[in-house]
Amino acid sequence: MSVYEDEPGKRVLMLGNEAIARGAVEAGVQLGAAYPGTPSSEIMPYLADAAKELGFYTEWSTNEVVAFEVAAGAAVVGGRALFACKGAGLNVVMDMLMTLPYTGVRGGFVIVVADDPGAWYSSNEQDSRFAGLWAGLPVLEPWDQQSAKDMTRDAFALSERLELPVMVRSCTRATPQETSAWARYRRNVTRYSSISTGRYRTGGTCMAPQAPFGSIAGRRSR
Repeated sequence: MSVYEDEPGKRVLMLGNEAIARGAVEAGVQLGAAYPGTPSSEIMPYLADAAKELGFYTEWSTNEVVAFEVAAGAAVVGGRALFACKGAGLNVVMDMLMTLPYTGVRGGFVIVVADDPGAWYSSNEQDSRFAGLWAGLPVLEPWDQQSAKDMTRDAFALSERLELPVMVRSCTRATPQETSAWARYRRNVTRYSSISTGRYRTGGTCMAPQAPFGSIAGRRSR
């Protein structure tokens, strides 16, 4: 099944990144921009494939800064836009990420960041949810392909309601793996919380869930 097919109720196998692209299509995304970096790299090819059929704009940008500012510009003037990068790529756009919430956006702006716990594909290991905390942005954290599709779709409406960018934080074990998801078109936005669902170690399977943001912030402020 292509990410742009309109077959509500059909259940299909999807990669996590494919499900994210499908969610953006269901939300009526109008622009997608990214710079390639595993584990986020597959999102833009899936969107570009859909763009040929549905008539919206996508691009591989020169770097993450260009991609972020292209997408942010579209959202500022009222378009629905998606920016995708790996965890290390978010560091490159930190200046604009911390500034944009002051002015806000008119159209839905979804920032998809794919972290790499264990540094399987990256030079560093980081938790990008803290960037959302510092910027004062909502952070949605999918735990499987179905939630990745639904949260990405609903993040656009949430962004427009709050007039703020919304982050969708995925990770290595969710983005490249394949499982099933229900194809569905738009519904009313559901408000999600940023909940830690677990992290992964190099050479292991799963470690205990991370502490919630509130408890971390409380300890640091004492």
